[in-house]
Amino acid sequence: MNYCPIFKKLHATKEHFVLNMSLLATALWYCRQLYTYIAHLLKRWSRYLQKKFTKNQSVLGEVDLLSYCAKKWKGETEQARQMRKAYEQLLWRYDVKSLREVRQDHYCVLRAVLYQIFRQGLRPPSWTKAVDVLKLPEKLLYSQGCNWIQQYSFGPEQYTGPNTLGKLRKCIEALKNQWMEISGIKDQYERWNLCNALFNDESMEHKLYEGVKFMMLYQVIEAYECFSNKQKGLPRFFYHLFIRDTSSDPLSYMMNHLNSGDGRGLDQVNMWVHHET
Repeated sequence: MNYCPIFKKLHATKEHFVLNMSLLATALWYCRQLYTYIAHLLKRWSRYLQKKFTKNQSVLGEVDLLSYCAKKWKGETEQARQMRKAYEQLLWRYDVKSLREVRQDHYCVLRAVLYQIFRQGLRPPSWTKAVDVLKLPEKLLYSQGCNWIQQYSFGPEQYTGPNTLGKLRKCIEALKNQWMEISGIKDQYERWNLCNALFNDESMEHKLYEGVKFMMLYQVIEAYECFSNKQKGLPRFFYHLFIRDTSSDPLSYMMNHLNSGDGRGLDQVNMWVHHET
Protein backbone atom coordinates (compact mmCIF):
# COMPACT_ATOMS: atom_id res chain seq x y z
CA MET A 1 0.00 0.00 0.00
CA ASN A 2 1.10 3.59 -0.76
CA TYR A 3 0.92 5.86 2.30
CA CYS A 4 2.75 8.82 0.79
CA PRO A 5 -0.31 10.88 -0.27
CA ILE A 6 -1.81 10.56 3.20
CA PHE A 7 1.49 11.52 4.82
CA LYS A 8 1.85 14.54 2.57
CA LYS A 9 -1.70 15.63 3.35
CA LEU A 10 -1.11 15.31 7.11
CA HIS A 11 2.16 17.20 6.80
CA ALA A 12 0.46 20.04 4.89
CA THR A 13 -2.36 20.17 7.44
CA LYS A 14 0.21 20.41 10.25
CA GLU A 15 2.06 23.22 8.50
CA HIS A 16 -1.23 25.04 7.91
CA PHE A 17 -2.17 24.58 11.60
CA VAL A 18 1.21 25.87 12.80
CA LEU A 19 0.93 28.86 10.45
CA ASN A 20 -2.56 29.68 11.71
CA MET A 21 -1.46 29.40 15.33
CA SER A 22 1.49 31.67 14.60
CA LEU A 23 -0.78 34.25 12.99
CA LEU A 24 -3.24 33.96 15.89
CA ALA A 25 -0.45 34.43 18.44
CA THR A 26 0.83 37.45 16.54
CA ALA A 27 -2.66 38.92 16.36
CA LEU A 28 -3.19 38.32 20.08
CA TRP A 29 0.16 39.97 20.87
CA TYR A 30 -0.77 43.06 18.83
CA CYS A 31 -4.22 43.17 20.46
CA ARG A 32 -2.61 43.00 23.88
CA GLN A 33 -0.20 45.78 22.99
CA LEU A 34 -3.06 47.87 21.64
CA TYR A 35 -5.12 47.22 24.79
CA THR A 36 -2.17 48.22 27.00
CA TYR A 37 -1.64 51.41 24.99
CA ILE A 38 -5.33 52.36 25.08
CA ALA A 39 -5.51 51.60 28.83
CA HIS A 40 -2.47 53.82 29.36
CA LEU A 41 -4.06 56.66 27.37
CA LEU A 42 -7.35 56.32 29.27
CA LYS A 43 -5.50 56.35 32.58
CA ARG A 44 -3.60 59.51 31.64
CA TRP A 45 -6.79 61.15 30.38
CA SER A 46 -8.63 60.19 33.55
CA ARG A 47 -5.85 61.72 35.67
CA TYR A 48 -5.94 64.86 33.57
CA LEU A 49 -9.71 65.23 33.91
CA GLN A 50 -9.59 64.50 37.63
CA LYS A 51 -6.81 67.03 38.14
CA LYS A 52 -8.60 69.62 36.03
CA PHE A 53 -11.93 69.06 37.79
CA THR A 54 -10.33 69.14 41.25
CA LYS A 55 -8.44 72.29 40.36
CA ASN A 56 -11.71 74.03 39.53
CA GLN A 57 -13.30 72.94 42.79
CA SER A 58 -12.97 75.34 45.68
CA VAL A 59 -14.57 72.90 48.16
CA LEU A 60 -13.68 69.22 47.92
CA GLY A 61 -15.74 66.21 48.96
CA GLU A 62 -16.05 64.87 52.48
CA VAL A 63 -13.19 62.83 53.96
CA ASP A 64 -12.99 60.88 57.19
CA LEU A 65 -11.89 63.15 60.03
CA LEU A 66 -9.35 60.89 61.73
CA SER A 67 -7.93 59.62 58.43
CA TYR A 68 -7.34 63.19 57.33
CA CYS A 69 -5.74 63.96 60.70
CA ALA A 70 -3.42 60.96 60.49
CA LYS A 71 -2.34 61.99 57.00
CA LYS A 72 -1.72 65.64 57.84
CA TRP A 73 -0.23 65.32 61.33
CA LYS A 74 2.35 62.56 61.32
CA GLY A 75 5.30 62.23 63.62
CA GLU A 76 5.74 62.66 67.35
CA THR A 77 6.35 66.37 67.67
CA GLU A 78 4.43 68.21 70.37
CA GLN A 79 2.39 70.09 67.77
CA ALA A 80 1.46 66.87 65.93
CA ARG A 81 0.35 65.20 69.16
CA GLN A 82 -1.73 68.21 70.16
CA MET A 83 -3.39 68.39 66.75
CA ARG A 84 -4.26 64.68 66.78
CA LYS A 85 -5.74 65.11 70.24
CA ALA A 86 -7.80 68.09 69.04
CA TYR A 87 -9.18 66.11 66.09
CA GLU A 88 -10.12 63.26 68.41
CA GLN A 89 -11.98 65.73 70.63
CA LEU A 90 -13.94 66.92 67.61
CA LEU A 91 -15.05 63.37 66.99
CA TRP A 92 -15.88 62.21 70.51
CA ARG A 93 -17.15 65.44 72.02
CA TYR A 94 -18.92 67.05 69.05
CA ASP A 95 -19.58 63.98 66.85
CA VAL A 96 -17.77 65.53 63.88
CA LYS A 97 -16.96 62.56 61.66
CA SER A 98 -15.84 64.17 58.41
CA LEU A 99 -14.52 67.38 56.94
CA ARG A 100 -13.97 69.10 53.63
CA GLU A 101 -10.84 70.79 52.34
CA VAL A 102 -11.16 74.22 50.80
CA ARG A 103 -8.93 75.94 48.29
CA GLN A 104 -6.08 77.73 50.02
CA ASP A 105 -6.01 81.34 48.91
CA HIS A 106 -6.80 84.78 50.31
CA TYR A 107 -10.46 83.80 50.67
CA CYS A 108 -10.04 80.39 52.33
CA VAL A 109 -11.45 81.42 55.74
CA LEU A 110 -14.45 83.17 54.19
CA ARG A 111 -14.95 80.21 51.85
CA ALA A 112 -15.11 77.72 54.72
CA VAL A 113 -17.58 79.83 56.72
CA LEU A 114 -19.84 80.82 53.84
CA TYR A 115 -19.99 77.28 52.48
CA GLN A 116 -21.26 76.00 55.82
CA ILE A 117 -23.82 78.82 56.06
CA PHE A 118 -25.21 78.10 52.60
CA ARG A 119 -25.08 74.31 52.90
CA GLN A 120 -27.00 74.37 56.18
CA GLY A 121 -29.49 76.89 54.80
CA LEU A 122 -29.05 79.36 57.66
CA ARG A 123 -31.38 82.33 57.50
CA PRO A 124 -29.97 85.60 56.12
CA PRO A 125 -29.20 88.34 58.66
CA SER A 126 -31.53 91.30 59.06
CA TRP A 127 -29.44 93.62 56.89
CA THR A 128 -30.26 91.58 53.77
CA LYS A 129 -33.90 92.66 54.12
CA ALA A 130 -33.11 96.36 54.32
CA VAL A 131 -34.24 98.22 51.20
CA ASP A 132 -31.22 100.53 51.25
CA VAL A 133 -28.54 97.88 51.82
CA LEU A 134 -27.13 98.46 48.32
CA LYS A 135 -26.64 102.13 49.18
CA LEU A 136 -24.28 101.43 52.09
CA PRO A 137 -21.09 102.21 50.09
CA GLU A 138 -22.46 105.64 49.14
CA LYS A 139 -23.61 106.17 52.71
CA LEU A 140 -20.10 105.62 54.01
CA LEU A 141 -18.58 107.91 51.43
CA TYR A 142 -21.00 110.82 51.42
CA SER A 143 -22.81 110.70 54.78
CA GLN A 144 -20.10 109.40 57.09
CA GLY A 145 -17.10 110.97 55.38
CA CYS A 146 -15.24 107.74 54.70
CA ASN A 147 -13.61 108.93 51.49
CA TRP A 148 -10.86 106.35 51.99
CA ILE A 149 -13.39 103.67 50.99
CA GLN A 150 -12.19 104.16 47.41
CA GLN A 151 -8.92 102.47 48.41
CA TYR A 152 -10.81 99.20 48.88
CA SER A 153 -9.15 96.25 47.10
CA PHE A 154 -11.14 93.45 45.48
CA GLY A 155 -9.07 90.43 46.40
CA PRO A 156 -6.03 90.00 44.16
CA GLU A 157 -7.26 92.93 42.07
CA GLN A 158 -5.48 95.93 43.52
CA TYR A 159 -8.17 98.37 42.50
CA THR A 160 -8.76 101.98 43.46
CA GLY A 161 -10.86 104.54 41.65
CA PRO A 162 -14.31 105.93 40.99
CA ASN A 163 -15.83 102.54 40.09
CA THR A 164 -15.25 101.15 43.59
CA LEU A 165 -18.76 101.98 44.80
CA GLY A 166 -20.42 100.35 41.79
CA LYS A 167 -18.36 97.19 42.19
CA LEU A 168 -19.20 97.04 45.88
CA ARG A 169 -22.93 97.35 45.14
CA LYS A 170 -22.75 94.38 42.76
CA CYS A 171 -20.94 92.29 45.37
CA ILE A 172 -23.45 93.15 48.11
CA GLU A 173 -26.33 92.40 45.75
CA ALA A 174 -24.84 89.01 44.78
CA LEU A 175 -24.36 88.06 48.43
CA LYS A 176 -27.87 89.13 49.36
CA ASN A 177 -29.58 87.37 46.45
CA GLN A 178 -27.65 84.12 46.72
CA TRP A 179 -28.08 83.91 50.48
CA MET A 180 -31.82 84.50 50.27
CA GLU A 181 -32.25 82.05 47.40
CA ILE A 182 -30.29 79.19 48.98
CA SER A 183 -31.81 79.66 52.44
CA GLY A 184 -35.27 79.45 50.85
CA ILE A 185 -34.64 75.94 49.48
CA LYS A 186 -36.15 73.44 51.91
CA ASP A 187 -35.06 70.27 50.11
CA GLN A 188 -31.67 69.40 51.54
CA TYR A 189 -30.22 67.69 48.46
CA GLU A 190 -31.40 70.42 46.12
CA ARG A 191 -29.75 73.00 48.37
CA TRP A 192 -26.53 70.99 48.51
CA ASN A 193 -26.39 70.65 44.72
CA LEU A 194 -26.94 74.37 44.24
CA CYS A 195 -24.34 75.10 46.88
CA ASN A 196 -21.75 72.86 45.20
CA ALA A 197 -22.42 74.46 41.83
CA LEU A 198 -22.11 77.93 43.33
CA PHE A 199 -18.73 77.16 44.86
CA ASN A 200 -17.44 75.99 41.48
CA ASP A 201 -18.16 79.39 39.95
CA GLU A 202 -15.01 81.38 40.71
CA SER A 203 -16.37 84.71 39.49
CA MET A 204 -19.51 84.47 41.63
CA GLU A 205 -17.50 83.20 44.59
CA HIS A 206 -15.30 86.29 44.55
CA LYS A 207 -18.33 88.57 44.50
CA LEU A 208 -19.76 86.80 47.53
CA TYR A 209 -16.52 87.09 49.47
CA GLU A 210 -16.11 90.74 48.62
CA GLY A 211 -19.69 91.29 49.78
CA VAL A 212 -18.86 89.62 53.10
CA LYS A 213 -15.68 91.67 53.42
CA PHE A 214 -17.56 94.91 52.90
CA MET A 215 -20.20 94.00 55.49
CA MET A 216 -17.40 93.20 57.91
CA LEU A 217 -15.95 96.64 57.25
CA TYR A 218 -19.32 98.32 57.66
CA GLN A 219 -19.86 96.62 61.01
CA VAL A 220 -16.40 97.71 62.14
CA ILE A 221 -17.13 101.33 61.15
CA GLU A 222 -20.42 101.29 63.07
CA ALA A 223 -18.72 99.75 66.11
CA TYR A 224 -15.83 102.22 65.96
CA GLU A 225 -18.24 105.16 66.14
CA CYS A 226 -19.84 103.62 69.23
CA PHE A 227 -16.38 102.93 70.65
CA SER A 228 -15.27 106.53 70.04
CA ASN A 229 -18.45 107.84 71.70
CA LYS A 230 -17.79 105.50 74.66
CA GLN A 231 -21.07 103.72 74.20
CA LYS A 232 -21.45 100.43 76.05
CA GLY A 233 -22.78 97.13 74.87
CA LEU A 234 -20.32 96.37 72.06
CA PRO A 235 -19.31 92.73 71.60
CA ARG A 236 -16.06 92.04 73.44
CA PHE A 237 -13.95 91.28 70.38
CA PHE A 238 -14.42 94.82 69.01
CA TYR A 239 -12.55 96.26 71.99
CA HIS A 240 -9.65 93.87 71.38
CA LEU A 241 -9.77 94.64 67.67
CA PHE A 242 -9.30 98.39 68.15
CA ILE A 243 -6.37 98.14 70.57
CA ARG A 244 -4.20 96.47 67.93
CA ASP A 245 -1.76 98.54 65.88
CA THR A 246 -2.92 96.83 62.69
CA SER A 247 -6.62 97.65 63.22
CA SER A 248 -6.76 100.64 65.57
CA ASP A 249 -9.40 102.23 63.32
CA PRO A 250 -11.55 101.17 60.32
CA LEU A 251 -9.04 102.44 57.76
CA SER A 252 -6.14 100.42 59.16
CA TYR A 253 -8.47 97.42 59.50
CA MET A 254 -9.33 97.67 55.81
CA MET A 255 -5.79 98.31 54.59
CA ASN A 256 -4.04 95.71 56.74
CA HIS A 257 -6.61 92.93 56.84
CA LEU A 258 -9.43 93.22 54.29
CA ASN A 259 -7.32 94.36 51.36
CA SER A 260 -5.35 91.50 49.89
CA GLY A 261 -1.84 92.62 50.88
CA ASP A 262 0.35 89.54 51.15
CA GLY A 263 -2.66 87.21 51.22
CA ARG A 264 -2.58 86.56 54.97
CA GLY A 265 -4.62 89.48 56.28
CA LEU A 266 -8.01 87.80 56.34
CA ASP A 267 -6.60 84.67 57.96
CA GLN A 268 -4.95 86.70 60.69
CA VAL A 269 -7.95 88.82 61.59
CA ASN A 270 -10.44 85.95 61.56
CA MET A 271 -8.26 83.52 63.50
CA TRP A 272 -7.46 86.17 66.08
CA VAL A 273 -11.08 87.16 66.64
CA HIS A 274 -12.10 83.50 66.80
CA HIS A 275 -9.46 82.87 69.45
CA GLU A 276 -10.59 85.81 71.57
CA THR A 277 -14.29 84.94 71.42
